[in-house]
Amino acid sequence: MAAEGPGAKVTKANVNLSTADFALAHYVAVTTEGESAGVEQLFADDFNQKIQATNAQSHSRSAVVKLLKKQQGERLNCTVSTDIIEESADYMVAKVTLKFENFTKTDLVTLERVGND
Repeated sequence: MAAEGPGAKVTKANVNLSTADFALAHYVAVTTEGESAGVEQLFADDFNQKIQATNAQSHSRSAVVKLLKKQQGERLNCTVSTDIIEESADYMVAKVTLKFENFTKTDLVTLERVGND
């Protein structure tokens, strides 16, 4: 079969995010294991990432998606733990902790059911 050329259609992979557990597992895979399939599905159109550090930073949805896609195949050298802080039928708040050798990064992740997504 011929390789796809520059004019070939690129189809986006749809990942099963039908439950909060699936969505949280996929978020961890995208952020720590270099998974890039379905990364757009993880973030709402109005998503904005805020990072509290020496200089507070804010990143748009498109910037975060672009960065995660660039990290395709890159596995972070860290230990991951997830804790469910609050959960209902329509949403979940989880704490994702990435423990590296010299520092720890904590993400607070809110997952919301909208329709069947």
